[in-house]
Amino acid sequence: MIVRQQKMVTTEAEIICQKSIPVLDMKYHLRVAPQDRTEFSSSSSSSSASPPSPLVAEIRVSELLSSDTSTLESVVSCSDAIQDAIVESSTVKFFPNIRSGSHAEIGPRYSMDDEHIRIDDLSGHLGSNFQSQMPSAFYAVFDGHGGPEAAAYIKRNAMRLFFQDSDMPQTTDVDAVFLKELENSHRKAFLLADLALADESSVSSSCGTTALTALLLGRHLLVANAGDCRAVLCRKGMAVEMSQDHRPSYLPERRRVEELGGHIDDGYLNGYLSVTRALGDWDLKLPLGSSSPLIAEPDVQQVVLTEDDEFLIIGCDGIWDVMSSQHAVSLVRRGLRRHDDPEQCARELVGEALRLNTSDNLTVIVICFSSPSRVFEPPSRQRSRFRACSLSEEARSRLRSLLEGN
Repeated sequence: MIVRQQKMVTTEAEIICQKSIPVLDMKYHLRVAPQDRTEFSSSSSSSSASPPSPLVAEIRVSELLSSDTSTLESVVSCSDAIQDAIVESSTVKFFPNIRSGSHAEIGPRYSMDDEHIRIDDLSGHLGSNFQSQMPSAFYAVFDGHGGPEAAAYIKRNAMRLFFQDSDMPQTTDVDAVFLKELENSHRKAFLLADLALADESSVSSSCGTTALTALLLGRHLLVANAGDCRAVLCRKGMAVEMSQDHRPSYLPERRRVEELGGHIDDGYLNGYLSVTRALGDWDLKLPLGSSSPLIAEPDVQQVVLTEDDEFLIIGCDGIWDVMSSQHAVSLVRRGLRRHDDPEQCARELVGEALRLNTSDNLTVIVICFSSPSRVFEPPSRQRSRFRACSLSEEARSRLRSLLEGN
């Protein structure tokens, strides 16, 4: 951040294709003449057929199929149904095996204003305050500006703000109604956190923080973001961004700011702040109840995880200022295939950002959903299995005699 000075439910699908399918016994005899043309002919009997001419490629079929293509269409339809069932069954049966690692460094800054939360077992952490029979986890990154106080306050009070005061829905049935209530509760949590900073005497009105949270409930991933932290999902090696950077350079945000009376000066909101959404910063916000160019309303995205989803990266902008989402995903994926350690991957991401000359604090969390196949890189140099040797003139002469049969 830059400031200018249920249970697990298993379903099985069984599809039986009972329509008989004729079996083909096909023998191919191919002869191609030197000319650039080939003719094909077919016969039902081979015993009385004359030998094939040099220009003919002969195909013998022991049983001819009817011209009716309904059987073939049935096979294709059945195949498609099986494939659909496999995909659906795989999605239903998949539950992520959650584990994570994180790393944070001050970088080239004079103070560390980043904070983060990493909870792999949310139910165990919250106890009776959170009832869930599914695997659950919670992660968050906060990038403070104008001092570390706002980010530190949100981290200290995150469990109350996000899971108690925000009316987090409690149910064992994850359906559309529950997911909508879950989204609404997270939006409410961001707004409550913003209001809490306004009332907190220990936090200056010129101090604020961006915030990004990731909540996992079974296969369901919910990401909420206000600011320029970022969440990136790895899906079969490809980067899928789960958040949008709220910066003045993002056209929809710029339009919203200008419509509400704000202005963009050299890429900064009102000439001061490099983001258009944040918690706190009450000296830049209008009085309560008024629409303000700077808001705390988060963007929320949800996705149902499948076996194609390998891991999630969430990090503050010190990472993303110098690294594309795909670059980060590729680096982590290679690391996991080498050592399968998300903590080490987080350190490697921070190291790469420092190598690329980031100018900010660095915080990143790597959340794995499954264990990759261990793929070890081959050593750069391998010793030869054979040692070169030389023969004397006498030995060469004897060898030549042996080869010539003398």
